[in-house]
Amino acid sequence: MAAKFLTLACIRNESFGGLSPRPHYPSMPKYPKGVSETERDVEGSEAKAVFSVIGMTCSACAGSVEKAVKRLPGIREAVVDVLNSRAQVMFYPSFVNEETIRETIEDVGFQATLIQDETNEKSIQVCRIRINGMTCTSCTSTVESSLQALHGVQKAQVALATEEARVHYDPKIINHNQLLEAIEDAGFEAILISAGEDMSKIQIKVDGVGTDNSMRILENSLRALPGVQDIDVDPTVRKFSLSYKPDVTGPRNLINVIESTGTGRYKAAISPEGGREVHRKEEIKQYYRSFLWSLVFTIPVFLTSMVFMYIPGLKHGLDTKVVNMLSIGEILRWVLSTPVQFVIGRRFYTGSYKALRHGSANMDVLIALGTNAAYFYSVYSVLRAATSEDFKSTDFFETSSMLISFILLGKYLEVLAKGKTSDAIAKLMDLSPETAILLALDSEGNVINEEEIDSRLIQKNDVIKILPGAKVASDGFVIWGQSHVNESMITGEARPVAKRKGDTVIGGTVNENGVLHIKATRVGSESALSQIVQLVESAQMAKAPVQKFADRISKYFVPLVIALSLSTFLAWFLAGKFHGYPKSWIPSSMDSFQLALQFGISVMVIACPCALGLATPTAVMVGTGVGASQGVLIKGGQALESAHKVNCIVFDKTGTLTVGKPVVVNTRLLKNMVLQEFYELVAATEVNSEHPLAKAIVEYAKKFREDEENPTWPGAKDFVSITGHGVKAIVRNKEIIVGNKSLMLDQKIVIPVDAEDMLEEIEEMAQTGILISIDGELTGVLAISDPLKPGARDVISILKSMKVKSILVTGDNWGTANSIAQEVGIETVIAEAKPEHKAEKVKNLQASGYTVAMVGDGINDSPALVAADVGMAIGAGTDIAIEAADIVLMKSNLEDVITAIDLSRKTFSRIRLNYIWALGYNLLGIPIAAGALFPSSGFRLPPWIAGAAMAASSVSVVCCSLLLKYYKRPKKLDALEMQGVRIE
Repeated sequence: MAAKFLTLACIRNESFGGLSPRPHYPSMPKYPKGVSETERDVEGSEAKAVFSVIGMTCSACAGSVEKAVKRLPGIREAVVDVLNSRAQVMFYPSFVNEETIRETIEDVGFQATLIQDETNEKSIQVCRIRINGMTCTSCTSTVESSLQALHGVQKAQVALATEEARVHYDPKIINHNQLLEAIEDAGFEAILISAGEDMSKIQIKVDGVGTDNSMRILENSLRALPGVQDIDVDPTVRKFSLSYKPDVTGPRNLINVIESTGTGRYKAAISPEGGREVHRKEEIKQYYRSFLWSLVFTIPVFLTSMVFMYIPGLKHGLDTKVVNMLSIGEILRWVLSTPVQFVIGRRFYTGSYKALRHGSANMDVLIALGTNAAYFYSVYSVLRAATSEDFKSTDFFETSSMLISFILLGKYLEVLAKGKTSDAIAKLMDLSPETAILLALDSEGNVINEEEIDSRLIQKNDVIKILPGAKVASDGFVIWGQSHVNESMITGEARPVAKRKGDTVIGGTVNENGVLHIKATRVGSESALSQIVQLVESAQMAKAPVQKFADRISKYFVPLVIALSLSTFLAWFLAGKFHGYPKSWIPSSMDSFQLALQFGISVMVIACPCALGLATPTAVMVGTGVGASQGVLIKGGQALESAHKVNCIVFDKTGTLTVGKPVVVNTRLLKNMVLQEFYELVAATEVNSEHPLAKAIVEYAKKFREDEENPTWPGAKDFVSITGHGVKAIVRNKEIIVGNKSLMLDQKIVIPVDAEDMLEEIEEMAQTGILISIDGELTGVLAISDPLKPGARDVISILKSMKVKSILVTGDNWGTANSIAQEVGIETVIAEAKPEHKAEKVKNLQASGYTVAMVGDGINDSPALVAADVGMAIGAGTDIAIEAADIVLMKSNLEDVITAIDLSRKTFSRIRLNYIWALGYNLLGIPIAAGALFPSSGFRLPPWIAGAAMAASSVSVVCCSLLLKYYKRPKKLDALEMQGVRIE
C-alpha cells in the first residue's frame, strides 16, 4: 500500500512549466528511446523487480533513488517506498537488467538487495456481479452468505440499492463462473460485470456475415492477435465479446482485423454493453407493463365489488344466481382475479420459493401469504355457495387483485426513484465525447492525415486533435499547442487551467481557446473518468455500520410479522367465537371469521422490510454522487458515518494550509559578492537535490539567467545530501554548504549574531531560513515562504463554529509552525514531527475521546491518514486511488474539508430520518392494521389499503434520500472567494 503513496510523491514532483498549483496527475508510462511499437507490445516483454533499499530516511532519499533509476535506459516506471524501504521497478529486460538497477541504487549511497520471492501476480482478485431479483435486505443476506460459504472467497459485499455484488476471491482456488452459479443456486439471476483481471472488455457486432463458418474464421483471426485473452461468440446476433490487454492491442486493431478478413464485405462496430442503466430501464418497463395489465383485470373486479353494488339495475344483474347461491358477480370476480393472482403475481411466488428454499423469508413471502389467504378463502366461499342452497358467499377477490396492483405500482415508483439515485454516475459517464479526431504523423512528427473516429476506438499512444470548445477525448499529455482547459466537471477546479507542451490533460474536460494535439496514455477503464466512476460505485457498495442495524432486524422481521398476523387472526376469531365483542361490531356483509381474516391479512401486507433495507444505501448513493460532482470523493458508508462524528481535525502544513509551492522571498548577503555569482554557486549545489526547498532556490536562481530557458549550471563535485539538514558540494573549487542552522553547527561553521537575528525574524514571519556557507564562512541567508492558502483563517473559524477543534502538525521548525498557527487561528501546534510521530499524535487524540480527521496530501503523511478515523487527501487531482484516504478532495481548496464534513452530516441525518420513518411506519401501521382503533372508532384498514401503504413507505424512503440531490454547501463558504491559488 505504502508504495502507492510514494508513487504519488514522485508524481507530485513532475510538474511542468510555471503554473501552480494545479491538480496533480499521474506520471505517464515512459519507453526507452529507440523502442519500436512492436517491441513495446510484445507480450511479457516487461518485467518487474522489487529491491530492499536500506538507509532511506525521508522522501528526498526516495526521490534521489527514483531519479537515478529512471535515468537508466529501458525503465518504464520506478516507485520508491521509504516507509517499507522498498523500490519497485518496471523495466524492459532487453535494455537493462536487475543487477544494473541494483548497482545504480548503491551508487546513490544506499544498500540494495533484490527480493527474489516477490510475486508478479496479485493473488486476490475482485469480481463485480450484477444481481437481478433482490427485493430487501433478507435477499442480500442470502446472497452474501451463499458467497461467503464458498472456499476461496475472502469477502463478499452485496448492495441492494446498486443490485451488485463485489467479491474478493482467490483465482487459484475458485473462478468467477462458480461465483455466478452460487448466486443462481440462491435463486437470483447473476450477470458478470468484471472478473478482476487486468484486462479490458469489449463487444463487437459484425454485419454482413452469412454463415457460422465465417464467424469461426473471424474468431480464429481474432484469437491469433497478440493481447487477445478470451472470446465469447454469439452467432445468433453476430456478436463477439472479447477480453484483451490494452497495453498490447485495442478496439481499432480488432475491428481492422474483422473488416480486412472479409475483404470489405464485413462491417464491425462496438456494441454498447448492457450496463446497470440498461438493466434499470428494462426493470422499469417490466413493472410498468405488469402494473398496466393488472389494472386491466383489477378495475372490473373493483367496480363489481365496490361500485356496481350500489347501482340498482347492475346490482340485480350481478346478484343473479347461476348455481344454487353462486351469483354472476362472484364468477366474474373469480375469473378476472385469477390471472392477476397467478400470472401477473407469479414473481411473488418465485421470489418466495427461492427465499424459503434457503431458509430465509422476504417481502415476497408476506405478499404471497396475504394474497393467497384472501384468494383461496374466496374460492372456498364461492365453491361452498355453488354447492349450498342457503350459504351466502362473501368473497375477497378484490383484496388479492388490488393488493397485487398497488404493490406493483409501488415497485414501479421505487425502481423509478432508485434509478435517480445514480444520476451522478450517469452524468460523469456522459462527459466523454462521442467522436475524436485521430491524427496520423510521419517520422518527423508532421501531420499527414486527420480522421474522425468513435472515441471508444482510441488506443494507447494515439495522437488526438482537440479543437477549441471540444471535449478532450482521452487522458494524455500535450505534444503540441497551447490552451486553457476547463476541468471543473472532473476536479471541481473552477478556473480554466493553462496547458502547454508536456502538460497532462483529462478525458471529458473542455478545451477553451487553442488547438491541442495530445498523446493518449490511459484509455477505457484506465482513464481518470472511469476510475472516478469505479470509486463512486465502490463507495455505493460499501455498507455503513448503521446498515447492520437494518440487517439484524431483517433476519427476524418477516417471521415476526407472520407470527403477529396469525396472532391477530386468532385473537379476533376467538373473540368473535366466544362473544368477546358485541355483534354490532361485525359489518353486515361478513361474519366474525371473515372480519378476523381481514385483520390478519392487513397485518401481513402492511409490514414493510424494504423501507428499512433501503434507508441507508439510497442515502449513501445520493450523498456520494453529490460529493463526486463537487470534487469530494467519499469512499463509502464507513467514511460517511465516521465523518459526521468528526470533532477534531489535524492539519498538515505544507500543501494543506499552505499552497505547497515554496518561493524565495528574500536574500541577505553577509559578504561582498555579486548576487548572480552567489546564486550560480547555490543553484549548482541544489540542482542535484529533489527537496522542494532546493527546487525553489534553483527556480529563483533562473531569474538571473533570463536569456536561457533551461540554464546549465556549473558542475558540482562530491555532492552529499544530509537528510533533514541540507546539502554540500564542491563548485568551482569552493566548498558550498546549503542548509539549516543545525547543519552549520555540525560543520563547525560560526553563525554571526546578525545572522541569528535574521533567522529569528524570518521564522516570526512564518518563513523558512536557509543558511549558505562558502569555504567555511557564512555568506548568505535566504528566506523561503510557502504562502498560506487564501481563506485558510476563515475555514478554521468556520470549523470552530461547527464545534470542530483544529490542530497543526508539521515537520517544520517550531518558529514557522507557531507563526502559521497564529495566522490561521489554530491554538494547538506540534512541530518537527516525523510521519510516524503524526500517526502517534492522532492515536493520542483518539485515546482522549476525539473522533479525528487527518487532512494531508496523501504522501509523507499516509501513516497519519490511515491512523485517523477519517483520512482526507487534499489536492489529489486525478490521483484518486490514494489508498490511505477515506475521503479524496480533488481540489486544493480547504473549504472542501468543510463541504465533506457538512455533506456527511446532512447524509447521515437523512439516514436517521429514513430509519425513523421506516420504523415508525411499521410500529404505527401494524397495530392499526391489527384493529387497535376498531373497538373505539370502528376504523379498520382493508387489506388492499394496507398493501398500498406498504408500497408507499418504500417509495417515500427513496424520495426522502433523493432530496439530498439538492444539497448546497454551507452558506458561510459562499462568502469565501477561494477557488485555489495560482503563482506565476
